[in-house]
Amino acid sequence: MNNINRKVRKTTAKGILTATRKRVILVLAFSVLLLSSCSMEPQLLRWGGNTQGTTYSILCISDKYSVGYLSRKVSGILEEIDNSMSLYNNSSVISRINRNETDKPDRYLEEVIGLSQKVSEMTGGAFDITVGPLVRAWGFGPEENRKFDTSKLDSLMNLVGYKKIRVEKGLLVRDNPGIIIDVNAIAQGYTADVIGRFFDSLGIENYLVEVGGEVKSSGTKSGKPWRIGIDKPFDNNMKPGENLQAVIELSGEGLATSGNYRKFYEVDGVKYSHTINPVTGYPARNRLLSATIIAGESAIADAVATACMVMGLDKSIEFINKHPEFEAYFVFSGDSGDFETWESEKMKRRISVE
Repeated sequence: MNNINRKVRKTTAKGILTATRKRVILVLAFSVLLLSSCSMEPQLLRWGGNTQGTTYSILCISDKYSVGYLSRKVSGILEEIDNSMSLYNNSSVISRINRNETDKPDRYLEEVIGLSQKVSEMTGGAFDITVGPLVRAWGFGPEENRKFDTSKLDSLMNLVGYKKIRVEKGLLVRDNPGIIIDVNAIAQGYTADVIGRFFDSLGIENYLVEVGGEVKSSGTKSGKPWRIGIDKPFDNNMKPGENLQAVIELSGEGLATSGNYRKFYEVDGVKYSHTINPVTGYPARNRLLSATIIAGESAIADAVATACMVMGLDKSIEFINKHPEFEAYFVFSGDSGDFETWESEKMKRRISVE
């Protein structure tokens, strides 16, 4: 009996030693792995794709996250925003609101409506997300139409006006059920902001997010500001970055450019741009060719840039001078027809002309 007990105790002791040895090896291996991950050099990550009928591109610097992980998360954000505010997605929240199937915006759309109303008030209605009926009537909505019936303008204008909508207790209230909201003029800038906030939450300090030309930046690249190219605003300049008007340095701000040189059509020699003036009901027509705005948020920059295209050069300069929180770079048609530029004082230190 004693021999049996001794044998059992000996085997048990050996098992404990073996298990302890395994634990030590595992702890050492984990420590080496941890030290290795902590000492990983920051990498410049880049990727892009398609979204909202345009493209997006992302640059960020990280020593913790892979392109695979970040791109999957960003794709999820893009899908959520598409399901919220895409007019080309019949099941999106905004499409259902416009069909009077619901009056409850989700968190994305509610935030965008709030930001839009802020810019509408600031610009005296030059920016207005209730231009939806006019956008469609002029052929710039989901269904293309190149023949606008001007006899319907008055009835359509009854559905336009930012003061005719509001969010109360989480519900969108419209003075007329025929009001159609269209947030395309702010959605891409807003999307860049949302992705930027996601990177902020991960502790990623240096990034450049671009969605359809609208940009949100943070930090620097190799210790220097991010450099953003501004395209020359000649008709049908469809390749971003190929023909640059200027380069602007950015670090921690949002930037957006609006222009009428890509989305337009001509009928009988008359050019009709996609930027609709909410006050007149007609496509904007003035000598301002492109407006680039820098603001704290890309969404605000996006909306203000659109408002400037509606207001025209002189009123836009007056507006920018009254709002020092914004920086502006305008390209316009001079008396001789050549490109001329105007920039706000703070913008001058950022610009290099190509």
